[in-house]
Amino acid sequence: MNQISRLFTKTLVVLFFLTIISPEILFAQDGEALFKANCASCHKPDEKYVGPALKGAREREPSKDWVYKWVANTTTMVNTDPYAMKLKQEAGGVVMTTFSDLKKNEIDAILSWADSYVKPGAPAPGAPGATGAVAAPSSDNSVLYGLLTLILAIIGLVLLQVNSNLKKLTDEKDGIKTPPNVPFYRNKAYLLLVVIVLFVFAGYFLVEGAMGLGRQQGYQPVQPIYYSHAVHAGVNQISCLYCHGGAQDSRHASIPSVNVCMNCHKAIKEYTGEPIIREDGTNVNANAEIQKLYKYAGWNPDSRTYDKPGKPIEWVRIHNLPAHVYFNHSQHVKVGQVACQTCHGEIQKMGEVKQFAPLSMGWCINCHRTTNVQFNDDKGNGNKFYSIYEKFHEDIKNKKYDSVTVEKIGGTECQKCHY
Repeated sequence: MNQISRLFTKTLVVLFFLTIISPEILFAQDGEALFKANCASCHKPDEKYVGPALKGAREREPSKDWVYKWVANTTTMVNTDPYAMKLKQEAGGVVMTTFSDLKKNEIDAILSWADSYVKPGAPAPGAPGATGAVAAPSSDNSVLYGLLTLILAIIGLVLLQVNSNLKKLTDEKDGIKTPPNVPFYRNKAYLLLVVIVLFVFAGYFLVEGAMGLGRQQGYQPVQPIYYSHAVHAGVNQISCLYCHGGAQDSRHASIPSVNVCMNCHKAIKEYTGEPIIREDGTNVNANAEIQKLYKYAGWNPDSRTYDKPGKPIEWVRIHNLPAHVYFNHSQHVKVGQVACQTCHGEIQKMGEVKQFAPLSMGWCINCHRTTNVQFNDDKGNGNKFYSIYEKFHEDIKNKKYDSVTVEKIGGTECQKCHY
């Protein structure tokens, strides 16, 4: 029984030394983790994205506690607060999602992380080639904490060995016969520790790998024709719904047929705008891409006739959901009034399109928990579909709720997406 107690005690002591600074690691990374979970869809720390850069946000705010009010109640603020109205205008009318669950210290952690953010590969302030002389602290101390964990673990193992040797000496002094030393590879405490560590690491990577199956965030395939959304949706301000009309009327956004492209390109035979550059730095011959379109359409630009049989453009699909997931574009675009950029990123700035969001279940659920329902008000604003939720209308009038999220109207029920 004493041997079992000693084995259990040794194991607990070693585990304590291995995990003693885990809380520090978690707290040190809170800002970055919270940013990635709540803000990364629309913000970047150091440059404008869908919303403004978060670095220096507190210096730009009209008052010290403004950000807390804004994060907790964007719906009201955007209609009453001058600075909030300005942010909406700069974002092209896109309103930030309300995050009423974020606490003040969590908001502070996000902004502090953004203020200290240094782009990977960029010289730190004060280093050669950098502007300024004040070095910004690094936001990722995981290597440092990993080294400290290893050092403390080694110290813990050494102390255990010292304790064992001291106990052996005292036992010999008292005339107590001690069992012979057990080799490391046969020591049950050490073997148990190794098994636990391997089990934890294997479990972590197994779960991470399983969760990542089917995910393709950042996927950016080469398409048959280089179609620049930055030129069409950005420079020329063509509405997303002109090409993807199904997004507001059906489940699928649909990919435009060749005929839709030819509505414009019968007249537009050459590109005269700014040079188009791929992400690898090479130039795109836009006129050659237009000629590819004509071949698919069977169009002769000289005779202005369709003199050859056309064929569909074999676009490479980018956004894929599992077969057991139901997603309806019209529910989000028309009923929920969700901007295209919420899920697809700043599409108006992309050359070849890539998958912007992870499209995971957790990502969707988090959006439903934080996105406000656009109820129809007395002035006719909002969506009349939600007029059936009379209870919530009354609760808002009686000041019971400031706003209602999609979760409250059943947006996180399993049957909404899986049936």
